[in-house]
Amino acid sequence: MISSTKTFTLGAILFVFAAATASGQATRTWISGVGDDANPCSRTAPCKTFAGAISKTAPQGEIDVLDPGGFGAVTITKSIELDGTPFIAGVLVAGTNGIVVSAAPTDVVIIRGLDFNGLNTGGASLSGVKVLQAKSVLIENCTFTGFLRGVDVSPNAANTTVVVRNSTMVANTSNGVYIVPAAPFQAQVTLENVRILNNVNNGITMTQGGKLAVRNSVISGNGLNGVVADATGGGATSVDLDDVASYDNGTGLAANNGAVMRVNNSSITGNNNGLSMSGGSIFSTGNNRLWGNTSGNGPFSVPNLTLQ
Repeated sequence: MISSTKTFTLGAILFVFAAATASGQATRTWISGVGDDANPCSRTAPCKTFAGAISKTAPQGEIDVLDPGGFGAVTITKSIELDGTPFIAGVLVAGTNGIVVSAAPTDVVIIRGLDFNGLNTGGASLSGVKVLQAKSVLIENCTFTGFLRGVDVSPNAANTTVVVRNSTMVANTSNGVYIVPAAPFQAQVTLENVRILNNVNNGITMTQGGKLAVRNSVISGNGLNGVVADATGGGATSVDLDDVASYDNGTGLAANNGAVMRVNNSSITGNNNGLSMSGGSIFSTGNNRLWGNTSGNGPFSVPNLTLQ
């Protein structure tokens, strides 16, 4: 005979098992170009899209790609990792954002190995990845082309940290990287080993409250500015460039309306205008190369000894 205590324990175990089964969420799910979103997203029965798999993936879980394919747009609302490596995992969209991150301010999101293509369809909100809220977002080994903005960091409910590594933003119809927090929130963004090429307006736009660090990167062929920072709208706005080449842009570096740029071991060459300061400051560590620009080859601002 089973005691009442054992009956209660057994019933609790069965309840937990039933709840877990009903949720249908796994810590690792799979998608395939020949999958079906009606599947459970297991390795042997994969789903077809990120949107189909994300509801079947537990928070802090991972969605992995089994083979090359196009896996569609998705909105991320929890901690999760999307991993397309080592295949060509495409996010091909028209008239919409590729991936929107609108998670909790405690969530961590990782996006790895994806090829984003917006088909040059335009639209005011069209971005490859649009970050609205999360604790931190890591984007690495990705390519962005044909969007209004390749990577758009516009936190609107909490401060956010974003790191982009080993990625390329090329031939987008406005900005390669666009960082515009909604006041009073701030964004702290790091770009490392990125290539920001041939975007119609700016390679990087940074405004109204945030910190940007760019390391070991190339910013070239952008129609208006390689990097433009502007503190209009409130909040300290600063950019640190280390081992960066900004060339063949409309203007290499532009600091406006209280924004501060600090430049180390970098080259600003072959632009229509090398430097532009309209109410902003560009400081040099003294080891940069500023030459061969049609205009704007004057000296950097002289740095002082106070921390900026």
